[in-house]
Amino acid sequence: MLDALKIGRQDAEQVIAILQLQGYVKPASESQEWLTTLNGETVSDSKPPRFTPEKISEALSVLQKRIETTNRDRKSEFQVSDAVAFGDFLIGRSRVQAADVGIRLVARKSQVGERNSVREEIAFLKQLRAKSALVHLHRYETWMSHRSHRRLM
Repeated sequence: MLDALKIGRQDAEQVIAILQLQGYVKPASESQEWLTTLNGETVSDSKPPRFTPEKISEALSVLQKRIETTNRDRKSEFQVSDAVAFGDFLIGRSRVQAADVGIRLVARKSQVGERNSVREEIAFLKQLRAKSALVHLHRYETWMSHRSHRRLM
């Protein structure tokens, strides 16, 4: 939590205490780790991990190739300038969630004064994802590179 939220130990202890009082987390047996309770999973709308890290790695490699192909295509509306993948696939569990990937887009052919809308960027990301359930693409934000991640470009 300290690394993920970039907070100090005292703040982290207060956050954990609040989450525990609300019934969202409970201590793991005989360790300093915490487990999410059923209430915590419900409120966060989490889903049980269902993929292997190997499948996620394969999906990220395929995505990386699609990004490279897109960047070579001069007719493409956007070029990908940065892509980072993050999630629990990085910590060595046997089952993991889909990888989250932050993608920074640069408009390739904008007319002077014309800007691409957020809607166009999201449509482009959806196309780039190619209906894979193994990756969730998001518009890139700076914080994504400040946490543990796998660089795709």
